Formats: sequence, structure tokens, C-alpha cells
Amino acid sequence: MKNVFLFLCLFCITSSINSQKIVKAPEPFGPLPTQKQLDWQEMEFYAFVHFSLNTFTNKEWGYGDESPALFNPTNLDVRQWARIVKAAGMKGIILVAKHHDGFCLWPSAYTERSVKNSPWKNGKGDLVKELAAACKEYDLKLGLYLSPWDRNHAEYGKPEYITYFRNQLKELLTNYGDVFEMWFDGANGGDGYYGGANETRKINTLEYYNWDETYKLIYSIAPKTLVWGIGPSEARWIGNEEGRAGKTNWSLLRQKDELAGKVHYTEFMSGHENGEKWVPGEADVSIRPGWFYHATEDDKVRPLDEMVDIYYESIGRNATLLLNLPVDRRGLVHENDEARLKELVSTIKADFKTELLVGSKISADNVRVNSTEFAAKNVADGNKKTYWATDDTIKTASITFEFDKPTAVDRILLQEDIALGQRVKSFNVEVKVDGKWKTVATETTIGYKRILRIERVEASAIRINITDSKASIVISTIQAYNAPTFVRMPEISRDRNGDVTLKSEEGNPIYYTVDGTNPTEKSTLYKGVFRYNKAVQIKAISFNDTEKIRSAVRTVKYGASKENWKISKVSSGDLKSADRIIDGNPNTEWAFGSEENKLPQEITIDMGTVLTINGFTYLPQQVGHNLNLISNYEFYTSTDNVTWKLQSQGEFSNIKHNPIEQVKTFKKTKARYIRFVATSGVAKTSTVSIAEINVIETP
Repeated sequence: MKNVFLFLCLFCITSSINSQKIVKAPEPFGPLPTQKQLDWQEMEFYAFVHFSLNTFTNKEWGYGDESPALFNPTNLDVRQWARIVKAAGMKGIILVAKHHDGFCLWPSAYTERSVKNSPWKNGKGDLVKELAAACKEYDLKLGLYLSPWDRNHAEYGKPEYITYFRNQLKELLTNYGDVFEMWFDGANGGDGYYGGANETRKINTLEYYNWDETYKLIYSIAPKTLVWGIGPSEARWIGNEEGRAGKTNWSLLRQKDELAGKVHYTEFMSGHENGEKWVPGEADVSIRPGWFYHATEDDKVRPLDEMVDIYYESIGRNATLLLNLPVDRRGLVHENDEARLKELVSTIKADFKTELLVGSKISADNVRVNSTEFAAKNVADGNKKTYWATDDTIKTASITFEFDKPTAVDRILLQEDIALGQRVKSFNVEVKVDGKWKTVATETTIGYKRILRIERVEASAIRINITDSKASIVISTIQAYNAPTFVRMPEISRDRNGDVTLKSEEGNPIYYTVDGTNPTEKSTLYKGVFRYNKAVQIKAISFNDTEKIRSAVRTVKYGASKENWKISKVSSGDLKSADRIIDGNPNTEWAFGSEENKLPQEITIDMGTVLTINGFTYLPQQVGHNLNLISNYEFYTSTDNVTWKLQSQGEFSNIKHNPIEQVKTFKKTKARYIRFVATSGVAKTSTVSIAEINVIETP
């Protein structure tokens, strides 16, 4: 009996040891995030604030010669910023402490070009300090943007400037508490004031700043600060300023190649499957067309439809979302921006109101050593530290959710446990309808978070099939929702003759007004193309008759139609096809300039009658990879095509990365003829293009 007892004890001990070996957690795979990067990714949504001298000069990029005396907000309230950001569910604010013009929002000891020489608070203010206090009050994290490029500093381009730049970094990282993110813009070198030199200075962005030493300095002072942007950064630009990540989005990057100049910025949208470093994407976008406040954009706040798409194509595609709020000249977030932000938050909250999988029957065709520690049910337990995992050799597997009764579903959310690496390369989603399985989505990466919008279905079951993975599968969360029907706004277009076309999705009826009032179902029903060749503001909604839901209001402003406009002269290019720039179609373009006909090149337009105008707009080419963008311009007006007056000249700042319609205003004047001169192109291209030229009419 004693021997039997000893044998049983030995068996139990051996089994226990083997069991512990068998249920070993998956080994981390590939490049991994640091704890700092994990904490940053979990923030998901935070604000950018552009507010500086540019706000008062109506520029996107200052030249560096603007007087600090122009900075004089009348009602600055950083607590208003923080309140709005907090109410939107954002987790922090990144403030542009110094933009390319060199003006500092804190009283830097190293320059006179700061708030200490502005009339705001009689030169005694410190905007960074005030915002740091507001962030602390509202439990928000503070981030800072410090432009490496300084178009004002006399020593820019020389070693002395690097000392200046690092001294300012020390000030920002030691005087204002924790900084969750330090933001370094990629725009570096070019023309500027440079202490009065008024010249162009080019630098090697990767070498001039000696980023390795700069990063060491940052980490020695502020080890908790994540650094974004140029150099060996911990997070990357997403490759556009539209807030959109790629459908495939790896948090990995071939950073060695990037630092050697071998990676094109368009690759940032998707990252690199074979990247050797964890460098997740941050999608930045402004709630308006521009980054700084311009009164002409008060009615151009991004539509709700676009904002919702941005959310799903950034946070829903394994990126964080950095949304810019351009504070106005009062020193406040404009009420139009706040209203749109509230609409966005309301829509997203409604979309994710009720999770549907928590009560379902969950099973998987493989569970790591059949252990409950890695069971399929873990994906729906609300605990981000638990996960469903497969055996080491299993790189394809399925997990199924069965409902008690058919359930309406139109959103699927998935998350990997990225602390163990990003693994999934492809997956699909199936739903069971009337006893048959149907594929509703076929996708690639998951990463920290992937959200799918699918057609609403009444499903008795949902199945997620991981069809390819770099290593064993580790999924922490899977959720499903039935978001309310979202009715998209109608599209509005008008050609040069004044013919107006309205379009809606799925044939929803459209109601519109032309008197500035908001439309309802009692407004004019759109029945087909109609002509309206006068200046007009058209407002329209789409209406879902089945569910009695209306879209947000689409608003478009037009001046008098261009039916009497004609191109009277071009300095190069094809005169016959030049009409494309006044045809009212943003998807057509016309090019001029060449190696033989170098810039500057010009085009003259006869508007057919004398108009009172106070500005013009240039819409760059919108279709294609090489957009042939104009970077600098001159704009002239005439009443008789003989005597011309220069009304505006300068640069289209940041157009390379944000090729939106450029708006330039000037003092009211009468004109029948306009002349647009392209003086230089982006990247010194010899050929440039135009999609549309318009004027801004005024009473």
C-alpha cells in the first residue's frame, strides 16, 4: 500500500509539472511595443491645437518676419479648450508651442520672439503653463509640438541653431510637468526671413539635427515622453493629413531604411510587415481644411460624414487619431468646430452603445493546449489582459459566436494582444443567415484595434476566420454591435453653366433650399438637374423613407456661374483644353510649364463682366499620384485687360501634404479679368497643374 501511495504522489507531482509546461503562455513574437507605446496606443483619440501668430496673419506658414505684437487674443480660455476635449472623450492635447515662424507660446529665455513681447497679458503670459494647468484640472495629458525648422532664426542651418533648439527642448520638458508626446514636424528647410537674410536655406533633415543625440537628451530629461516624427521616433506619421490609415496597417517599420532615406512617406499608411522596429501610426487631420484658424473656413468645417469615416479609418485601422482644433483669434475653439465634434461623439457613442457577443455561445476550433486560461470566451470577458490563443503551430483558426435568436449586426471590432506582437496577416468574417454561412468581410491586419462596418444582417451566428498569421494567434477582444442607420449627406455639384446636380446613396429622396434656411422633408424635393446661375447657398439633406431618418445638412456656396468665362491667354500649355480649369469639375485638370517653358507661367481669364471680388481660390489637381502642385503664386486683376494690379502673392503653405483648395483673400476690388501666375512648383517641378480657379465675390 505504501508503494502504491508513493507512486500516486509521484504521478500527481509529475502531472502537475507537465501541466505547467503545457499551459505556458505564447512567446512574444517579432518587434514589440514598449510600455510607453502601449499606454500611448490606448489613448486612441487626442487633440491638436494650432494657435499662434499665423492665427492673426491668416497664414498657414509664417515667413518669420511677423511682429510678436500681432499676437493678441481677446478672450483666451484654455479651460474652454480642455472642457471641449474632455467632453469629446479625447485623452490629451498637443499644443503647437512653436511653429515654423519661430514664435514661442512660452517666454523662452533664448529668444525675444515669444509671448513676452506681445500685448497679450502685457507680455507676462505663458500659454504652455496655462494649458498644462488646464490639462491637469481636466485629467488630460499634455503633448507639445516644437518645430525643428525656424524661418526667423538667423543661425538656422548652422550648428549654433541646434544648441538653441535643444535649449528650448529642455525648457519645455522641464518646466511644465509630464509631456506624453513630443511632436517634430517633417517640414524643414526652405525660404525664410532668417534674421533679415531673406534667403533659402536647405538642410539634410536626417543629419543636420543629429537626432540620435537630440533623442538621448529628451530621454535623459523626460523618459516617459514618446517622440513622434523625424529621426528614430517611437510613432510615425500615417503618410497623409487626411486622418486615414491603410486597410493594411502594420505597427512595424523598416526604420533603418527610413533613416537612410529609402522609405517613401506613402508607405507610412500601411507600415511594413517585415519592419524591424515597433513604430505605430498616428493619423493627424484638422477639423477644417487648414491647420490654423481662418474666418473664411467657418462654413467649411469637415462634414459629419467625413468625420465619421475618419474615425473608422484611423482608430478603426490600428492607428491613433490626432484631431486638430484651430483656435480662433478670440483664443477659443470656434462654436462651429465644437458643434461638429459633439455630432461626431454622439454618432460614435450610438454606434457602440450595446455589445452583442457577451451573451453568445463562444467556441473555437483550436485553443492553446485546451486550457481555460486561453479559452475562446476570453475575447468577450471585457478584460484586456486575457485572450484567446492557439497552439504554437496553429496559424489559422476560427472562432464562432452563436446567438439564441437572429440578431442584427453591422459592426465588428477585433483586437490583438499587441504586447505579444502583431501577428494576424489576414482574416475574414462570416455570418450565418437562414442556416447558411455568408462571407461579409475579407481583411488583412488587426493590430491594436480593427473595426469593420458591414451591411446590417440578421445573423444567428458569427464566425471569424484567421486565415494567415505570422505566429500562433492571440486575440484579446472581439465585439459586435448594431449601429443605427447612418444616412449620408447628398453630393452637390454645379457646372460652369449653372446646372446643379444632387446625388444621394441608395436613391434616398433629397430635399433642398436655396435661401439659406435648413431643409426639411417639407422643402423642395429634388427631381432632376436644375439651373441656378446666380450666387447661391444650396443646402440639402437625404432622407431615409424606410426608417424616417435624415442626413446632416450639406451646404455649398457658389458665386455667379462661369458660363460667360473664357480663357483669353496662356503663356504655355494647350489653350483649347485650358477650359478645364473653369468647367466646375474638380476631377479635370490642365497643366502648363515645361523644361522648355520654365516657371513662372501664367493664365489670363475673362470673366465676361465686371465683378466685385475680395479673393480667389486655387484647387490643385485631385486625381493621380503626381499632382504637379503649385507652391508659389501671384494673382492680378484688371477691368480693361490693359492695366493690371497685383492683389496677392506668396506661397501655398503645406500644399504638398495637404493638397486642398487654397483660399487667398485681399481687399475688395472690381475686376473683369484675372491673371494667375505660377511662380514655382513643389519640388521645383517645371510642369504644374490646376483643377479649378475661382474668385470670391463680395457685395
